[in-house]
Amino acid sequence: MSLSLSSYPTRFAILTLLSATTVFFFYKSRRHLSKRLKSLKPISHNPISKTPRGKIFFISQTGTSKTLAKSLHSLLNLNGFEFDLVDPKEYEPEDLHKESFVVIVASTWEDGKPPPNAGFFVDWLTESADDFRVGSLLLSKCKFAIFGVGSGSYGETFNAVGRDFSKKLKKLGGVEVLEVCEGDVDEGSLNEVFGKWSKRIVGILSNLGENGGDMRNGVGGGSEDEAVSEGDDDGEYDDEFEENDEESGIVDLEDIAGKGPSRKKGVNDKFVNGKSNGGTVNGEKAMVTPVIRASLEKQGYKIIGTHSGVKLCRWTKSQLRGRGGCYKHSFYGIESHRCMEATPSLACANKCVFCWRHHTNPVGKSWTWKMDDPIEIVNTAIDLHTKMIKQMKGVPGVKAERLSEGLSPRHCALSLVGEPIMYPEINSLVDELHRRRISTFLVTNAQFPDKIKLLKPITQLYVSVDAGTKDSLKAIDRPLFGDFWERFLDSLRALKEKEQRTVYRLTLVKGWNTEDVDAYSSLFSIGKPDFIEIKGVTYCGTSATSKLTMENVPWHSDVKEFSEALAKKSNGEYEVACEHVHSCCVLLAKVAKFKIDGQWFTWIDYEKFHDLVASGKPFTSKDYMTPTPSWAVYGAEEGGFDPEQLRFKKERHHRSSRQENGS
Repeated sequence: MSLSLSSYPTRFAILTLLSATTVFFFYKSRRHLSKRLKSLKPISHNPISKTPRGKIFFISQTGTSKTLAKSLHSLLNLNGFEFDLVDPKEYEPEDLHKESFVVIVASTWEDGKPPPNAGFFVDWLTESADDFRVGSLLLSKCKFAIFGVGSGSYGETFNAVGRDFSKKLKKLGGVEVLEVCEGDVDEGSLNEVFGKWSKRIVGILSNLGENGGDMRNGVGGGSEDEAVSEGDDDGEYDDEFEENDEESGIVDLEDIAGKGPSRKKGVNDKFVNGKSNGGTVNGEKAMVTPVIRASLEKQGYKIIGTHSGVKLCRWTKSQLRGRGGCYKHSFYGIESHRCMEATPSLACANKCVFCWRHHTNPVGKSWTWKMDDPIEIVNTAIDLHTKMIKQMKGVPGVKAERLSEGLSPRHCALSLVGEPIMYPEINSLVDELHRRRISTFLVTNAQFPDKIKLLKPITQLYVSVDAGTKDSLKAIDRPLFGDFWERFLDSLRALKEKEQRTVYRLTLVKGWNTEDVDAYSSLFSIGKPDFIEIKGVTYCGTSATSKLTMENVPWHSDVKEFSEALAKKSNGEYEVACEHVHSCCVLLAKVAKFKIDGQWFTWIDYEKFHDLVASGKPFTSKDYMTPTPSWAVYGAEEGGFDPEQLRFKKERHHRSSRQENGS
């Protein structure tokens, strides 16, 4: 009888046979590994006593890493070691510092990224490792070992997830007791390699028990300091921002010539997932070059087109989890979980010493780049923002109601980075936001007075007042314009003509501008702002372009003292109205406008504002103010923390001997 391979029954039979064979060998392979590990004789040891149970995390997509983790779990229990098998999506990473011993079996997927079950765990670890406030000793009591599961065919991304876990954990002070072991599913020896590695884990745990749990030297027998960190707190950011330019992608625009990919003419300028190709677009220069894009994306930005960006604020994440909002929530009633942080211009005309982007964004004195459509920018910003909000689903603590609300942003902080009013179509962009009933808080760096004059009504318009004198402004802001001081004063005068809410924004940098109370107070009469925000500088690490250290960061008590002195200098025109202790921020408000019968009215009636804008009639800041809650008022016991939120305090583990005094 002849066999026709083209017939349906024949092909079906062959496929069935192949499938059955594949399942058989996969099942046999897993049973072989399980039997191999179970056949290992318990190693003589003195188990760790009176210590928390260890954790075995499996970062798994198809089940391979989970199967390996289960086998290790059985082996450790057989040898008397108590470990929990944990799916990271069910784990609160804030508790990682409480663990004494952690094992991670991590798969790497095709694009070099972790499987979905570790999404939030990885995000938290990345943010914590890059956040100076967390400290380099957070995990100093946690020992860890990592086994990577990957495919050699992935090339450079082979076991990238496992290596990245190791790097981040060490940066937070974790002690790596075994170098990352990289298993390759393509070589056919994964089970054997994992079995040998598991045996080493048992041996290390046995030694820990015999030595009283003292395994401080980690791999290679180095000192404790070597195992925990290669430098002090200040040095961590030197490594991050001063590494080789080509490797890091973080370079100053002035040094960028010749380092980016060559530009090609005639590139399609349409957005693709919110992005443009960069370089030269239809003969016009794109603001965001490939090198700048890589740098900003590394910092968590979502780049929109050729010159805009959006980023998810940590306070948005915080209020989604019911852990409190930012100072704008306390001062003005913004819902932080519904706030979108964006900018239509990543470029700026200053190079401030406290720039939180370390000058990785472009600089310029005028708009010389290709210009994207304002409605397209708004559409893409909202789309990217809501996608980032959706990624918070399933994160421990996230409230379903707040997540649902967060998908409809009601506020836009045009203060992410750069100078938003440089964008020629800023009024059209603001109009589009207001049409969607999204409020606007716009911050300008006081170098474009003519642009300020042309602005349509903004919910709240800020001018950065970083210094009180010409010399100190030059030293702090490092402006590009030669007539920066004149532009600065003209910007304050332009602010005075605005009918809606206006704010002076002061950033205090200890040793730079905290002694200029008289000089600052002399600027009040020029701009006549409704409010004055005084905030301590946020330390973002030392870099080649900024040598600020934690010594330049004022305590909240310093900010309060400065604010009270400034209010006193105003001779009753301004009083201290609100504070947000967590942000080291204090608000001064104009008494005649915003204090009625002893009650502060610093909060905003946002619905009323949108109705006023839609009416097309003139209106003032007094037309959309609303009472400030008692918990947000200066001196309140809550310190500006909303009592309806659940306060969550992170443990800090810094090397610095500096002690907190009054914040």
